[in-house]
Amino acid sequence: MPDPDLGRLALGITLFRPSRDQVDRVLAHTASGFAGVIAFDDGGLPDAEAERLTRAGVTLLSAGRNVGIAEALNQIVAAARAAGASTLLLLDQDAEPPAGLAAALLAALTRLRQAAIPVAVVGPAPAPAVGHKAPAYPPRPGAPACDALAPVQFLATSGSLIDLDALARIGPFRADFFIDGVELEWCFRAWSLGYGCYLARDVAIPHRVGGGVIRGFGIAMPRQPLFRMATYLRNAVYAWRLPHVPLRWKLVQAAYLPLQAGLYWADSGWRPAVLLRLLGAVRDGALGRLGPPWDRP
Repeated sequence: MPDPDLGRLALGITLFRPSRDQVDRVLAHTASGFAGVIAFDDGGLPDAEAERLTRAGVTLLSAGRNVGIAEALNQIVAAARAAGASTLLLLDQDAEPPAGLAAALLAALTRLRQAAIPVAVVGPAPAPAVGHKAPAYPPRPGAPACDALAPVQFLATSGSLIDLDALARIGPFRADFFIDGVELEWCFRAWSLGYGCYLARDVAIPHRVGGGVIRGFGIAMPRQPLFRMATYLRNAVYAWRLPHVPLRWKLVQAAYLPLQAGLYWADSGWRPAVLLRLLGAVRDGALGRLGPPWDRP
């Protein structure tokens, strides 16, 4: 018997130059009984693959150019609401969710509601993927736990289940952040408005960020294209001026960001052009110059 809650859940998937296998994974979700399967093409989806998706009933969105993950998510949210969904499960094109992920996260959301805990998003624990660094989600001090559900400062969007009514009150993802730090800023904003972000420790999903891992100075970080590292630095510096970002997080970032930037520069072979790009990103963040990075693909 179909789960009625799944019938009010929409699945949103972001695509950027996907492979045929990644498109096949989107198609596999169309028989899952969701309120809708929504894909956003952020660039590079061949016409033949787009036709396969639409023919299978996938709602395919596109702005005709790379608008960034935040704007893609905002358009997916609007389409999910139009489909009558009350919750939205987000995935990226690399995600390989375990069977029953949606049902497990819906059950977690129900437990939080029954415990009278206002919640914005609940997501799975990050599982390691070979050659990639799994993200870490710092605990949220002072927030109540609920069984295996732990309050965390933020969650990656991929694999997370969002309560759309809560999102309507919190507001959209910041399109001017473009890509990195989008979920971090939104989750801090959610907490500041009384909505929690919870990690379901009894379910996990592998995360693949970047093209490997850079190690040094006692830290490990994903190896990313230069425009992404620069955008991450810019957004992190800009976030220091946001009142809903906790002071403790700002202090940690103030110590951590120079190490990350130095490690990235070292990994590039100490190229002057890389250093100039990173310093320019820090300047842009301090001055509030956001929006799409000029060197995005």
